Amino acid sequence: MTTVTDLTADEARRVILRAQGLIGADVRKGGVRGMLRRLGAVQLDTISVLARSHELVAYARLGAVGRPAVERAYWHDPAQSFEYWCHAACILPIEHWPLYAFRRRAYRDRRYRWHEVPDSVDKLLQQVRDSGPLTTSDVGGAKNGGPWWDWSDSKIGLEWLLDIGEIACVRRVGWRRVYDLTERVVPADSLADDLSDEECIVLLAAIAGRSLGVANRTDLLDFLRLKGKYAAMLDQALLSGAAGLAPVKVAGWPAKKGHANAWADPQALESEPRGRHRTTLLSPFDSLIWHRGRTERVFGFKYQLELYVPKEKRVHGYFTMPVLAGGRLIGRVDPAREGTTLVARQVHLEPGLSPAKWADALRDALWSAAEWVGCDSVRVERTDPPELAPLLTTPQP
Repeated sequence: MTTVTDLTADEARRVILRAQGLIGADVRKGGVRGMLRRLGAVQLDTISVLARSHELVAYARLGAVGRPAVERAYWHDPAQSFEYWCHAACILPIEHWPLYAFRRRAYRDRRYRWHEVPDSVDKLLQQVRDSGPLTTSDVGGAKNGGPWWDWSDSKIGLEWLLDIGEIACVRRVGWRRVYDLTERVVPADSLADDLSDEECIVLLAAIAGRSLGVANRTDLLDFLRLKGKYAAMLDQALLSGAAGLAPVKVAGWPAKKGHANAWADPQALESEPRGRHRTTLLSPFDSLIWHRGRTERVFGFKYQLELYVPKEKRVHGYFTMPVLAGGRLIGRVDPAREGTTLVARQVHLEPGLSPAKWADALRDALWSAAEWVGCDSVRVERTDPPELAPLLTTPQP
């Protein structure tokens, strides 16, 4: 009979923070590349307020590592990572290429994702073969001139070839993907590793479990964006033990009476998480808070990104960044930049928390981020509660 480990909600939260590289000194080993391999995936996004999300994820864990150094660590020659679909469009360790064969096969079978695949796709592949590496600007541009989703046939074709694995992206230039033949940029041993769908899901479930530390079924499915037959494969991998994750029961998490309600990385359970907690702003696309239901379950923090909410209906702001301090989410900041000033358009402390107790942490988060992005001052426009404002505008000595 499988032993189920009981965890308090606080114990689970600390295991999660350590797994995510946000508590302890040893989690900084290996720099950005080590961080990517611990997380398993780092989400990409086009929006840049203080910095792009994949840079913010590194900053949150490693501190003021230079932004050019972050870029070099992700995209370098030889390739250290590649871009593909995990939780969303993500940077993934290059050695994980074989694990996404199930998704490449699914796209090939479907021959459609967001757009119809153009008839010219074979000619486009030949162009990459003959003239690559190349970007969309080398084949006529990415847009037809309409909204952001109004892609040119060349862009649709390149993305389709990326989806099915004929080409790969292992570096960017000026935020543009550079496409090349997979066989030229993915190591030969990874290309030769032909995994079945079931093998892919088993290995990815283990990676997701290690990255999340403690996770229920919904968390794991969300990490990998699995459904249908692939969700069933994940269930089998968990129940059979093939994924190598241990059943746990976390107090306060939804559960059937007498049953485990989550899974954990067994190694993460072997020792008590120790060390200093990070105090930092978090990207809305940080894997610590990917799943909003999980964020509320683990931290008691209700979070919505209001990018797509009409301006007059926003509560916390356009690009609200949660503030992590002392192992909890203590508030949120809506940042902007004006020259060398970091502007905190809104700062909200979580209800019930004392401004006197938590102001230093909020101030540290703001000023550290400002220094990292090259700002030498901070302006706070609005706070909740109001008495917080004068406590945030002067850096600590």
